[in-house]
Order: sequence, then C-alpha cells, then structure tokens
Amino acid sequence: MITSVLFITVCFLAYANGANDNFKGVATLFGSGTANYRLALSWATLTTLAGSICAVFLAQTLMVKFSGKGLAPDELIQSLPFMIAVAGGAGMTVILATRFGFPISTTHALLGAMVGSTLLATAGEMNPAPLLNNFVLPLLLSPLVALLLAALLYRLQHKLSVFNQPLCLCVEEPDSLVLVDSSNAAMALSVDSSSTLIIAPQTACAERVLGVVLGFDARRILDSLHFCSAGAVCFARGLNDTPKMAALLLLAPGFSLQWIIVVIAMAMLLGGLFNARRVAETMSHKITPITPVQGLSANLTTALLVIFASKLGMPVSTTHVSVGALFGIGLTGGKANNDIIASIALSWLLTLPCAALCSAVIYAVSTRF
Repeated sequence: MITSVLFITVCFLAYANGANDNFKGVATLFGSGTANYRLALSWATLTTLAGSICAVFLAQTLMVKFSGKGLAPDELIQSLPFMIAVAGGAGMTVILATRFGFPISTTHALLGAMVGSTLLATAGEMNPAPLLNNFVLPLLLSPLVALLLAALLYRLQHKLSVFNQPLCLCVEEPDSLVLVDSSNAAMALSVDSSSTLIIAPQTACAERVLGVVLGFDARRILDSLHFCSAGAVCFARGLNDTPKMAALLLLAPGFSLQWIIVVIAMAMLLGGLFNARRVAETMSHKITPITPVQGLSANLTTALLVIFASKLGMPVSTTHVSVGALFGIGLTGGKANNDIIASIALSWLLTLPCAALCSAVIYAVSTRF
C-alpha cells in the first residue's frame, strides 16, 4: 500500500515538474514569434523526453545526491514515508506556483521538502555541510553566472551582427521590391533596369535584413539555430531533472531503473501538455521582449550551464539559469521587466519554506497512519 502511495506521489511531482518546467526551454521561440505556442510545446515535449531517457546513462551522480544521502540519516532516507513526504511536499509547491504562473525550481522545492522532513523526523538534527556545498551554492550561483554569461554572449553577437547598424542597404530585383512608407524616411534609388537599391532605417528593414547572405537564407539559418538551442535547453532540463525524481523511487520494490525513468518521463510529458500555458506566458512575454538573436543567446547560455552541471553532478535549477539568462538579456537591452523579476525572485524565496512545511505535514501524517 505504502509503495503505491510513493509511486503516485512521485508521478504527481513529475507531472507538476512538467507543467512548470517543460516550456521554459522554448519560451524564447514563442516570445520572439519564431514559433507559435503549439509548435513550441511540441518541440519542448520531444526534446525533453529525449533528455529524460538519456538520464539513465549520463546523470547517475544526481540520483545519489537526491536520494538525500548525507543530508539525512541513512535509516531515514531508506524509509518510504520520508520519500513520500519529499515528493508530496515538492509536488504541492510546484503545482501551486504553476497555478499562478510563477516559474519556480523543482530542485529548490525538493531541497526544501528534504529539509522539512528531516528536521521533523530528527527533531532538528541535520548535517548542514552537504546542504550548503551540494545544493545551496549551486542554486545561488547558477542564476548569477547565467545572467553574466548571457549578457556577454548577447553583446558579442550584437557587435558581430550586421543587423545592428542604424541603416540597412540592400539590392533587390524589381519583382521582389517592397515599397517603404515615407514615414520611415526610406529612399528607393534605381540602380539599373534589373535591380533597385533600397536605403532605409533599420526599423523599415526589419522584414528584409535577414535575407540571402552569400547564397544562404540568413533568417532560416537563425531560426534553425534558435530551434536547436531551444531543444538543447529542453534536453538539458530533462537530463538534469529526471534523476532527481527517479531517486525518490529507487527504494520502491518491483521497479527497475529503466522503468522508473520511463514513468517519470511520461508524467512530465503530460504535465507539460496540459498545464504549461501560464508559465509559458510569464517566461515568453513578461520578463523581457525577446528577439530571435536574444533568444539564441539565452538558450545557448542555459543549455551550456545545465549540461555542464549535469555532467559534474551539480543540482542546478534550469529555472534559475533560464530566468537569469533572460534577465541578463533584458538588462543588456534595457527592457527587463523589474516588477516581474521581483515577483519571480519572491516566489523563489518562498519555495523552500513552503516545500518544507508541506513536506513536514505529509511526513507527520504518513508516519501516523
């Protein structure tokens, strides 16, 4: 009976994780208009699933860390009520945040849930060293590193890009000529009988600057890179988050590691498909306006940091990294929504105590019955 409760609770946590996290990797696709919501969600679902499956081979270290080993006594982390409380407390916190559209960290929620259950079970006795070294420091440092790296990467792209000049100059064939409104102060000069020279402000050239460069369609190349970077973020998230939840089912008898991964991946998939819209709107449109080039910078930053952390067994939060990257882009462009960032930061601060409280209550109830 208690094994079934653990299984259901972990599936609920995975569903909440998918609802809150699945869209984060493709938020820049939706926010920049590169893809509509349905296409972005489909791409997120596919690439997250691929990352979850690969977690079996590439992220074994995270499974050990998120079993609670070192943070709590061994006899406690080997008890099913403890695992139920951790999964239930984290799941309740994440689904509540999703309901209000706040992108919070499942990693952070799991950490809070572990702390709450451990403090209640041990009457306040807990080893703080693993908490600080293995969890708190990566969670605090990752958004700052992401902010700085994304800002630097975007500035580099901005300086190297030919699209950032105040004026654009292009030569077009007559049959592809698009008349420019006089309010944009554009000039059309006839070069010869077969071509036309267009000189206009950058705003008037927004639809034509990503044309053909050296025989290649630059817009198509940029969109392809943007899709690949978004897929890399989703892959990295699946790779980093799946082992954290799989660790909670390692004690359950009758489940192999492969089947645990598959079950969690399916629950994450369903959560993303049915409950991702509110967080999608926050990530895509409320933090900062996003252009395709900015989205590419943010995604590359997030993917690199999360994949690197997964390889080293560092439980960073994809949420913290992706939001930090978007905020860095917004600060660089001077268009960051500081009120939204402040609200998100407050939700991050409340995640740990909320998860700890929920987990402690669930642990008290589960041990009683």
